[in-house]
Amino acid sequence: MADSINVLIELSKNENESLESRLKFAIQSTDIAKKTKNDSILLLARRNLSLMYFHTEDYDNYVSINRSNYDLAQQLEDSSAFTVAASNLGSFYRYLEKNDSSYYFYSNAMKFYPKNEVSAAKATALLYLADIQQIEKIYAGAEEAAIQSIQLLDQLPDTQNKLNKLWDAHNLLGIISRELGNYSKAIEYYDKSNKYAKRIEDGFINEVYSINNKAWVYRQMGDYEKAIELYESLLPLRSKYEEEDPTFYPAIIDNIADTQRESGNYDFDSVKDKFEEAYSIAQNLDDELLIMNVAIDISKLYKEINQKDSISKYANQAYEIAINTSANEIRQEALLVLSEIDDDEKGKYYLKEYIRLTDSLLNVERKVRDKFARIRYDTDTVEKANARMSEQLMWLLAISGALLVTLFLLYIIITQRAKNKELKFEKDQQKANEEIYNLMLSQQDKVDEARANEKKRISEELHDGILGRLFGTRLSLDSLNFSEGQEAIKNRATYIKELMTIENDIRKVSHDLNTDFVSGSGFMDIVSELIEKQTLAYQLESSFDYTDDINWESVPNKTKINIYRIIQESLQNIYKHANANAVKISIQLKNNVICLSITDDGDGFDVNKSKKGIGLKNINSRVNEVEGKAEFNSILKEGTEVSITIPY
Repeated sequence: MADSINVLIELSKNENESLESRLKFAIQSTDIAKKTKNDSILLLARRNLSLMYFHTEDYDNYVSINRSNYDLAQQLEDSSAFTVAASNLGSFYRYLEKNDSSYYFYSNAMKFYPKNEVSAAKATALLYLADIQQIEKIYAGAEEAAIQSIQLLDQLPDTQNKLNKLWDAHNLLGIISRELGNYSKAIEYYDKSNKYAKRIEDGFINEVYSINNKAWVYRQMGDYEKAIELYESLLPLRSKYEEEDPTFYPAIIDNIADTQRESGNYDFDSVKDKFEEAYSIAQNLDDELLIMNVAIDISKLYKEINQKDSISKYANQAYEIAINTSANEIRQEALLVLSEIDDDEKGKYYLKEYIRLTDSLLNVERKVRDKFARIRYDTDTVEKANARMSEQLMWLLAISGALLVTLFLLYIIITQRAKNKELKFEKDQQKANEEIYNLMLSQQDKVDEARANEKKRISEELHDGILGRLFGTRLSLDSLNFSEGQEAIKNRATYIKELMTIENDIRKVSHDLNTDFVSGSGFMDIVSELIEKQTLAYQLESSFDYTDDINWESVPNKTKINIYRIIQESLQNIYKHANANAVKISIQLKNNVICLSITDDGDGFDVNKSKKGIGLKNINSRVNEVEGKAEFNSILKEGTEVSITIPY
């Protein structure tokens, strides 16, 4: 059997075979290894299978088998297999930005490396531990791990991988020193990282990053002239880094402009032009993070001249993107800027939100530090217990060999067994704590998913509701531009009143988006008013047919909101894209199902080619939210019918 397993493992490593065949050989070798009931052979086969799951990008099985290898290697005390499995898991969770899980596995890997071992794998594990702790702002631990990584790398032969790791480590130490306010040390580390970048093949991008980071330190030191000099030295090199990182040039332009603003000695129009250039490129690249960073900087520029509309525009844009991307530092900056331009209740709201967010982030940082400390403490405890146990075993052997006293030896054995049970209990307890911790991570993922769904719902409410009504009111006001007299004045007053109503709706939207139809007039009256207003604004003939068989008071509020928004979105789509003259809307009850039909006599469209529009996506999203079904039937030059069924 062992020969068959080795043959299959070698076949799985044959790069002339397809990935599917290689994976099949690896699975076969593992199946045979299970039958041998030899854990060492099984571990060997499963390590190879783990590699094949990675190559075939089957990450679920990759994680599962590495967890099994992790446990089995620990039982066999196979330090090599254990460090590989733990590092694989640490690397995977680091890629997913689950830093606590990544830190846990890398920390456990480190305890199985011999103290005097000098290897690239050990140096890499230390570097990643440093990177994780820097991200979580545990700077002392990060600095210690980065320095240990450099010390190991310096003892290894020169390779491109080693040079890249040395660049990473020195750049990381530069970031840590900068965050701790040790600016001279930060500059020293960035200069060293730049030297390694020059020795890396295709290391030009590393060089410009080091220079950019160094300029940032000079900004924090208040040496704006030196910072601008470094930033501007990167501008002529645009053609060299543009292809690899197209966002770098606009980021440099933004940094130059913001540094000039911070210095207090600048020409407003010149700085504004630079910001606008960076903002325009960011929008063309459709890079949200770059747009967010430039927008918050522009808002600070306009704050210098107290131009409130522009401040609000850019700060709000940065704030919205920061929420979507969890960029909490930019979110804090935006809230602070917004709080300072309004003295009324809105300004107080932004200030309270800023304080709340700051406190929340401090609590999160504190919990993360405590969590990492617990992981490290648990790991150290197990290490010390193992060391104590080994030492006691040695004394046991020495005493038993020297004295040959059976009763005393028996006493020692009983004592040792008790300690082994205690240690096993501690290990089992640690494993149980890990499982509980993983469940907590899973629960956090569900909370994050719920938050994302809530953001999506709010976006749809704004797009389908308030923006639709604003669009219709604007069209109506536009149609009165060429009208005069008392009738025109009366109509304008009506639409201005409508704008005031929309303003109140915007103010209320953050409080409760689900109260649209809880009270007030009947739902069909509300829908009729919507159809009448929008078709009048869009200059469409309309008919609305509905049944009285539906008891709308018993229909869930969420269903009514979505029906209302679907009709509103559909009318807006008909006006924008269909070139229609008339629209027919019907709401009926058939077989205990609410049937909504919206038909127009417009140009029609190819249903298969038009599914990516935000209008159709929103309609489908709303229908799915109430467990309904939507069909789009359209014939070119004849019109379109939207048929929606919703459980009653």
